[in-house]
Amino acid sequence: MIAQELFNLQGQVSVITGGARGLGYAISETLAQAGSDILICSRRIAKYEKPIESLQSLGIKCRALKCDVSDPQDVKKLSEFIEREFGRVDILVNNAGATWGASVLDYPLEGWNKVMNVNVTGTFLCCQAIGRFMVRQNKGKIINLSSIEGVSGGDPQYMDAIAYNTSKGAIITLTKDLAVKWAPYHINVNTIAPGFMHSDMAQATLEKFGDKIISRIPMGRFGKGEDLRGGILFLASAASDYVTGQVLFVDGGWHAM
Repeated sequence: MIAQELFNLQGQVSVITGGARGLGYAISETLAQAGSDILICSRRIAKYEKPIESLQSLGIKCRALKCDVSDPQDVKKLSEFIEREFGRVDILVNNAGATWGASVLDYPLEGWNKVMNVNVTGTFLCCQAIGRFMVRQNKGKIINLSSIEGVSGGDPQYMDAIAYNTSKGAIITLTKDLAVKWAPYHINVNTIAPGFMHSDMAQATLEKFGDKIISRIPMGRFGKGEDLRGGILFLASAASDYVTGQVLFVDGGWHAM
């Protein structure tokens, strides 16, 4: 197989949660540029007509569905929509996420439940629903989005968000366990752990503590959506057919320190 064929996703179907804006849109666009048809899931999908039109202009089939990944009924509707519109799923990217900042001693149960429901339960529900298609197909690629905060304690000065950090660690364990359980079905399950990236979720933290954070990044800059493209395409394509249960850090060297 020549190099171009390794990364060719033509004829495949990708589902991206939270895929209409920010880092999620960069992921959607990357998979679309490689030829994959796209289904974007978002709780506020009506706001994102222009990004969806932009993806369609690439000549691929793009659909959008309102979906709260933490709601089992919404995820059931997602499965039904996929069956009607596409009949298969080759790639799932679990990008939807939530955060809540507060000190540990004052952390509200409401915040804990919200973050865990979206980040962990939502990822599990989508893996379970899409996994049924992939087991039937005997083939598939799942990419879960974790974080560098999922493998270490967060500095309370700028990452006082214990539910978020805990959830991202749970996603890594979920990834590894699914990778083992679904390897016989030729389903690759991996996770990308980004560092500090320019995104809606992180922007306030970067603006307030940017100098302190960037001093710890060996490459001396924050990441952006474009920095995820290579890792996403690798893990979504035939290039990673013998790679499963792995964590790919995209963090400018943070994890190497």
